[in-house]
Amino acid sequence: MEKLLLEHGTALIVAVALASGLSVALLVWLVSAALAEVPREDRSYKDAPPLGFRLVWWPIQWISHFVGPIMSVNRRAAMLAKLRQAGLDYTVSPAQLLAARLLGAGLLALLCWWGLSSFDHARDGEVGFSLMLYLEVMGGGALLGFFYPSFWLRDLMRARRSELLKTLPFYLDIITLCVEAGLNLQGALNQSVDKGPRGVLRTEIQRVLRDIRAGKARAEAMRAMADRLSEPNVTHFITAVIQAERMGMNLGPVLRAQADQRRTERFARAEKLAMEAPVKMLFPLIAFIFPCTFIVLFFPIVMKFMHPGV
Repeated sequence: MEKLLLEHGTALIVAVALASGLSVALLVWLVSAALAEVPREDRSYKDAPPLGFRLVWWPIQWISHFVGPIMSVNRRAAMLAKLRQAGLDYTVSPAQLLAARLLGAGLLALLCWWGLSSFDHARDGEVGFSLMLYLEVMGGGALLGFFYPSFWLRDLMRARRSELLKTLPFYLDIITLCVEAGLNLQGALNQSVDKGPRGVLRTEIQRVLRDIRAGKARAEAMRAMADRLSEPNVTHFITAVIQAERMGMNLGPVLRAQADQRRTERFARAEKLAMEAPVKMLFPLIAFIFPCTFIVLFFPIVMKFMHPGV
């Protein structure tokens, strides 16, 4: 048997090599055929994706093509609502966000494996890191990579909400002054866009004006803005304006009351944050500042007790 294996060993090696090469070639052909079916996305009417997405855009686009059809309607609607609140509904689709989470999980798992293997230098007679440790580290990295886009999206939503609440009273004051000066509501919105600071609210009002110029009713365009922002203060303002127009009321007093109320709420939020600041500083004060102070004060005293004759 051994003689037979020695005689035909070269043939077996060649056969195994050919089989492996054909398997790899078939796998590459299948993957390339699947990727060739991915259509090119029309982004002529969309905004540029964030920097992190642009770095790995092609893999995200390929993965989103295959995970998009298997997403449920409720999950797609929930992710689209979050993207609207973050201002990314014309930048990233729900399928692309899910693809970014899957790609982030895979890349971070591979990065953790590479980092752990770089420290795994087993010498003769020693055992390196166990397989369970590799799996635990890679699993932790995969979880972090999968949930990091959600954390980033949540932080972006919070930042946009904070900016929105900060600039809303200023825009309401501009709109109120323009309406009381004789302009209609659409003209006041145009003036607020021209004179107001850059930010979330300016972009949203510009979008409302584009919708109105495209033929959408003003009330419908403003309700769409309230749905996109999903902020109670904006919803109350838009509801009050629509009801006042429907009932034929003068918009000046309504807008003035809304501006005063939003300004009072902004002042109350600032007072609340100012009162929370000492409580938030308590833990860093106890954990980091007090120990350093005690070390500086008591170190000479301890040294005197340890060396009384010096």
